[in-house]
Amino acid sequence: METTLILTPILGLLIGFLIGLTGAGGGILSVPVLIFFLHLTMAQAGPIALLAIASAAGIGALLAHKNKTLRYKAAALMALSGLTTAPIGLWLAHQLPNQPLVVLFGFILIILAIRFFWTAQKELIGSSSIKNQNPPCLLNNATGKLIWTAPCFWTLLLIGAISGFLSGLLGVGGGFIIVPALKRFTNLSPHSVIHSSLGVMSIIAIGSVGVSAVAGTLIWPIALLFSLGSIGGLLISRKLAQGLNPLRIQQFFAVFTFLVGIYMLTKSFLNL
Repeated sequence: METTLILTPILGLLIGFLIGLTGAGGGILSVPVLIFFLHLTMAQAGPIALLAIASAAGIGALLAHKNKTLRYKAAALMALSGLTTAPIGLWLAHQLPNQPLVVLFGFILIILAIRFFWTAQKELIGSSSIKNQNPPCLLNNATGKLIWTAPCFWTLLLIGAISGFLSGLLGVGGGFIIVPALKRFTNLSPHSVIHSSLGVMSIIAIGSVGVSAVAGTLIWPIALLFSLGSIGGLLISRKLAQGLNPLRIQQFFAVFTFLVGIYMLTKSFLNL
């Protein structure tokens, strides 16, 4: 127990650091970290990871709003949509056996890692195919705000719904869906994409944690220590991220994520 109390905030520090750097990274790796270092099940790790995401991403979003890089109306729409589907994912996570969920998570990590790395590489070499030339959501250059159209509204609504469901099912913030989707379907700046993602993640995670707390499935001592560590990691990352190439960070994270995914699958199949 004493080892757990020492290790938990250190793991949270790592996750918060990744959340601050990538907007998507911390959330997707928090569950594997909790499973393999603290020996929790997917159902136990999910709510704890979501509380850490809610804490770190919430603070990141507030700081971004202060700097006017958070598109709060778009984030609110996606978050409200995600809040309606997150409870469905949470319910399903408690109905399914642990082993299939771990295998599913491992495959998702590998697929996302390859996509993250390849997307960053194409942007580094200046490939024009990377960017959607006619995205449904465009910024008004005069006001600096999104132009709200029906295609934009429904696109953001769908992004939020998918990220919310996966947040509940896998205990992730949904940033791994939100960030690439916003890059593809909007012309927001990279910083605005990451910061808006943090806003959505924090709201969806808060809702999911509330459901878990009411259901009595949240392990509070571990959750609080993990969350405190993640807040510290986020604040550190904001200091160190200045001057770093976000695309190189994405590639480094992709390699790390790929290795974690391989480890999860190997561990799962050895335990069959």
